This record gives sequence, C-alpha cells and structure tokens, in this order.
Amino acid sequence: MTINAAMQDALDRIAARAQDVQRAYTPGALAQFGDVASEHASSRPALNPLSVAPPPDAYFLSTDARGRTVYTRDGCFRIANGTLVGSDGAPVLGRVSRSGANTALRIDPVDDALGRASDVRVERDGTLAYDRVVVDPRSGVRERERVAVGQLALARFPAATKLVAVDADHYLPPPGTVPHVGSAGDGNFAGLEPMRQTGSGIDFDRSLERLEEAYLAFDALQSAHRAQGELGKTAMDLLK
Repeated sequence: MTINAAMQDALDRIAARAQDVQRAYTPGALAQFGDVASEHASSRPALNPLSVAPPPDAYFLSTDARGRTVYTRDGCFRIANGTLVGSDGAPVLGRVSRSGANTALRIDPVDDALGRASDVRVERDGTLAYDRVVVDPRSGVRERERVAVGQLALARFPAATKLVAVDADHYLPPPGTVPHVGSAGDGNFAGLEPMRQTGSGIDFDRSLERLEEAYLAFDALQSAHRAQGELGKTAMDLLK
C-alpha cells in the first residue's frame, strides 16, 4: 500500500469512527466496530405511549424509500395519517391477523377521521391498540371499547450476523441471511417494554477513544508523508 493509499484508508477509518460517536445517543443504534459495542444497551422511561423497547436480540421491521424491508431497534413510534410509523416517518410492519402477511398497521379510517380513537398505545405483546368511544343512540351513554389494530412483527438474526447500516438506526442483513420473524410473547420472543426507549448499543467513551486513536494514526501518516517528501527533495538537490 502506498502512503497516499494508506492516508485515504486512515481518513475512511476516521469517518467510520466518527459515525459511531455520532450514533452513540441514537436509540437502538449499533456499533460499526465491535470494540466500541456496549455490552448492555439498557432502556429508559419514555412518556410516549407508542414508544416500546424490544427484547435484547430483536428488531422491528420497517421499509425504506426503495421498498426494502429494513430492521431497527428504535421503538420511538408515532401515528401519522392513521399509520404507525417510526421516527423517520416510515411505516412499521406487523400482522392484522395471525395468518396474515406483515403490512403497515393503520387505525380504522372512520375512527381516525371522526376522532374516535383515544389512548392509542403499543402493549407488551406488541399489539397496537386504542380505545374507541361510542355513544348508544338510544340511551346517549358513552362507552369505551378496546380496538386491536394488529401486532408488531419482530425479527431475530443468527448469532454473529453483521448487519449493514442503511442509516443511523436502520439495517439490512448480509445477502442470503434470513431472519426468524415472529411477535412478542409468542414463545420465541420475550415481551416488549411499553413506554420505554431503548438505548444505543455504542459505548460513547470508548468510541471517542477510538476516534482519537484514528486521528493520531492519520497524523503519523502525514508526518511520514512530509518526511518522505523532504527526503526526495534532498536527494534531488544532491543530484543537481
């Protein structure tokens, strides 16, 4: 490897290390380098009733702009135009029936349009539910009934699978890697943690240390490059 190629490699490493630092506080983010991975990505309380933390080895399913299924541990969800979406606005996938395919989860359009959906939440088993307020036309009595929209899908990958980052908190598996897909509490996946936000899987302090080391390595290469240039100039002067 020439010194210029080595310098480019060092710059690429700085950029990659900097991404780990930047993502250290992104919910559910994974480290690009194993030496800065956090052993315990704990969750913390969240006021959002649609925010849930997944089990340690599980991912939520979503879609990207290209229509691909992507995977994330960021459970900071919200409702947009009646659809459950992630923090990036992309639909979160789940099943509306046990035998159905995974699809976007949507509140009943009539309930949404009439404002009859209240207390929208994600429950421990991954069910997106809300309370529908109805009025008995004869008695005028207001009643609340629980409506289950569907159940969030979860995915798990084989041990030691290295996912490829699409952005700060969405990932794709390597070609040929097929995840096991199920739902919370189905016997294969533990339950979700309602009203919790999962932490980053990146150790901030260690990621800063590795970034500093990457900068120092680049500085050393720069010094070697300058020394090589000065040596070449001296050799040319001697030949004159």
